[in-house]
Amino acid sequence: MTRIPLHREWHGDEDSPHPPLLLLHGGGSTIESNWGMLLPLLERTRSVLAVELQGHGRTASGDREPSFEASADDVAAVLEELHLGPVDVLGFSNGGQVALQLAARHPDRVRKLVLASAPLHRDAMVDGFWAGLEAGRFEDLPAVYAQADFAVSRDPGHAERMFELDRRLMLGFQDFPDDLVASVTAPTLVVGADRDVVRSAHFVEVAALLPDARLLIVPGTHGDYLGELLAAAGDDAALRAFLPHLIAFLDS
Repeated sequence: MTRIPLHREWHGDEDSPHPPLLLLHGGGSTIESNWGMLLPLLERTRSVLAVELQGHGRTASGDREPSFEASADDVAAVLEELHLGPVDVLGFSNGGQVALQLAARHPDRVRKLVLASAPLHRDAMVDGFWAGLEAGRFEDLPAVYAQADFAVSRDPGHAERMFELDRRLMLGFQDFPDDLVASVTAPTLVVGADRDVVRSAHFVEVAALLPDARLLIVPGTHGDYLGELLAAAGDDAALRAFLPHLIAFLDS
């Protein structure tokens, strides 16, 4: 399968004694829109590698149909190129689905795994999600996402291509097999919010499937606890409440 070269950025302390932390953003996002509030807090003490997945930000769309498996292999290629592994991985939403596939397909590249608001089954989503996605149009994309994409891609049509790519990715999404999830041996933190677009019960189900998992349900919405641009809307209270749990898991 054709590999897509991913935009990547290093942040933080290159001499940190901690393993590098890889960040995998959610759908519709760039590094800045997903991680702009979190990165300044993480980079004080560790080395952080952030990438942009197929068709997002500064990464080309290519002519390949989107899939979580292919994106996981793209990420693994970056880690191989940089001679990295095992690293810690934090994946949010669609990035969490990629992170799970990375840990399953390339276990030697992942030391610890954080699945943040990541649906692994179709019935994980709240009522109305799939109907809304089916009917969705580019005009429904929140303006902050289109603006954030243009700020780095400088291509007026890029955000619309990104939207269609993400829409196809999710409409084609099939349940991750339970045996695939159970094959992931990396210690994992499963985290979600109590007012997420992913049902809280699903986070419980995923944590039960994984051989070595901890579960954390935080108060908030889809991504506000990570400082995600739309969800947090500039308020870092939920992020600062979550951050000690993240650091404690990675350092334990």
